[in-house]
Amino acid sequence: MNQVILAVIASMMSALTLAAENAPPAKVTPVLTRDLEGIAGKEMLVLMVEYPPGGVSLPHRHNASVFVYMLEGTVTMQVQGSTPVTLKPGDTFFEAPGDVHVTSANASSSAPAKFLVYMVKDKGAPASTPMPAVMPGGAAR
Repeated sequence: MNQVILAVIASMMSALTLAAENAPPAKVTPVLTRDLEGIAGKEMLVLMVEYPPGGVSLPHRHNASVFVYMLEGTVTMQVQGSTPVTLKPGDTFFEAPGDVHVTSANASSSAPAKFLVYMVKDKGAPASTPMPAVMPGGAAR
């Protein structure tokens, strides 16, 4: 019975990943990059992220301390091992450097969503790294 349940979950994860791969992409606009004085090798990166209706991002990690501030619309976010949360304007979200961001999606299929991302990261490092979808139990898809 457990194998049947795991097979169903794996099938659902594959379908969700396929849906995410075919969803409208987010528009990411760099707003500011600044070296952090007194913290050698670190920089602050500020991004404006806009999701069209139904927009999602595939699983990824930032290898940075990430602070999100919602401006408009609603977005569902989740890091691996945590419960998903739906953010509305004025809400915040945090990702630690080791977190895998498994869910980032516009919660609406009819209205856009917009938020600011403040990221403290290694100078010159990429802002985001794609990750494989992770199934329950920790296995990669």
